[in-house]
Amino acid sequence: MKLEEVREKYLKFFEKHGHVVIDSAPIVPEDDPTTLFTSSGMQPLLPYFLDKEHPKGKKIANSQKCFRAEDIEEVGDNRHTTYFEMLGNWSFGDYFKQEQIPWFFEFLTKEIGLDPEKLYVTVFEGDEKAGIPKDTESAQIWKGLLGGDERVSYYGADKNWWSRSGTPENMPAGEPGGTDTEVFYDFGKDIHTDDFGKECHPNCECGRFMEIGNSVFMEYVKQEDGSFTQLPTKNVDFGGGLERITAASNNDSDIFNIDTIALIIKRIEEVSGKKYNDNKKAFRVIADHVRGAEVIIKDGVTPSNTEQGYVLRRLIRRAVRFGDMLSIKLSDITDGNQEIIQEEEKFRKTLEKGLKEFEKISKGGSISGSDAFVLFTTYGFPLELTLELALEQNLNIDEAEFRDKMREHQALSRKGAQLKFKGGLADHSEASTKYHTATHLLLRALKDVLGEEVAQKGSNITQERMRFDFSWGEKLTDEQKQKVESIVNQKIKEGLNVTNEEKEGVITYSIGDYSIEPCGGPHIKNTSELGHFKIKKEEASSAGVRRIKAILE
Repeated sequence: MKLEEVREKYLKFFEKHGHVVIDSAPIVPEDDPTTLFTSSGMQPLLPYFLDKEHPKGKKIANSQKCFRAEDIEEVGDNRHTTYFEMLGNWSFGDYFKQEQIPWFFEFLTKEIGLDPEKLYVTVFEGDEKAGIPKDTESAQIWKGLLGGDERVSYYGADKNWWSRSGTPENMPAGEPGGTDTEVFYDFGKDIHTDDFGKECHPNCECGRFMEIGNSVFMEYVKQEDGSFTQLPTKNVDFGGGLERITAASNNDSDIFNIDTIALIIKRIEEVSGKKYNDNKKAFRVIADHVRGAEVIIKDGVTPSNTEQGYVLRRLIRRAVRFGDMLSIKLSDITDGNQEIIQEEEKFRKTLEKGLKEFEKISKGGSISGSDAFVLFTTYGFPLELTLELALEQNLNIDEAEFRDKMREHQALSRKGAQLKFKGGLADHSEASTKYHTATHLLLRALKDVLGEEVAQKGSNITQERMRFDFSWGEKLTDEQKQKVESIVNQKIKEGLNVTNEEKEGVITYSIGDYSIEPCGGPHIKNTSELGHFKIKKEEASSAGVRRIKAILE
């Protein structure tokens, strides 16, 4: 099957079962200062697992674009990618295990056509210390579907428990979590080798088994005394790898052979004159990193030395290094993406300076972790490049010290990210705060005029104006723009109080009873402070996305 076909089948299947299909949230979160990228389908929906009602109801499905920066070093095997789509279906207090598990099994076997004999599942073995019982209910459901217990295994909290903070022991008070059941596809015994241990099992790293779906049963919340109590409702959070399910549908354990990624692989073969099967790691890294970089760039990120821009720069530069192994330039395979082309050119100039610095350092006979860190942060030298050059000259490198330095650097970067709001504000001045508050009114007004399917896709705010991107497929009429303006100005005139409430770590801002949104940014106290709202321009931003430029007079 093709990736698009699998996505369409999934969304139609759950729509048939009463779910409302929603759009993917942006890959760069706008109002969440705790993370750089949307890395799972449930991340944008966390408030609805607590006590907030989703405007679309209790049964939601979508395909969420995700990026995991922590997987950059993992790319090179048959299944890891930094960018991927996660198929998701959620129940906010509607259905639970008895519906979710048979539905997913039906989707895999009937809609996708997977052989049930090739499906293996894992369930939670229980945590006596946390007072959370063994998930025998999920196991029994699976045994009935799979015709026995031969392919059902129990694992602990490090495998079959989900929360944002990891295991029950590591979770802070107020954090929700739950047991999960994971589904694996078996690509065949001949893949396993003794290098990965004598016995193969679903969580083996050999590549025989690939996790394709994970149903989290979100029903617990941790208390101050370390115990766990039930959430007000039992919830389902399902995440399935779209690329992985597509690979399983073709009974091909190499995710890089699915149609969307294979196109890039083919292009690399054409440009390099080399074969994928002879250079798998280099091909995989280049294909994944270019693909991920293009998605991040499309969401408005540019290469830099901080936050999302730093990750983007790292992706491009790592791809350049592996491109050199194949004697190709990224500019030959990226269809004219200027950000990638310009960053590649910058990196090649940087490499010249870095090589000179490496020569100076290497005269000492060894390279410390601090030296390697400086080469990386100042000269853009990836560690693997420093290691490669050191190997050529028979030099030792203190990798442990380098990784300690990197951890310190990443911790400081993340701390800095949490101290500032990612809502597109140039600063936290009074003027910018007014414009940010006005974006809440604008989004709600757009939903009132165009429909609830409108979603915010981006914003950029200065002291002089706001720029607001939203999902909509056609130009707004003059009448629609006037209605939106009129609604916003009416709410300003009404002098609505702006209040916030924090529950389970999520801050929700309310503008009277008109607009209610989770948000981490600065806001004014009352809409009467805003002045007069005026739309100056409405135009296309990208496919399916419109942009409004507006001012407060």
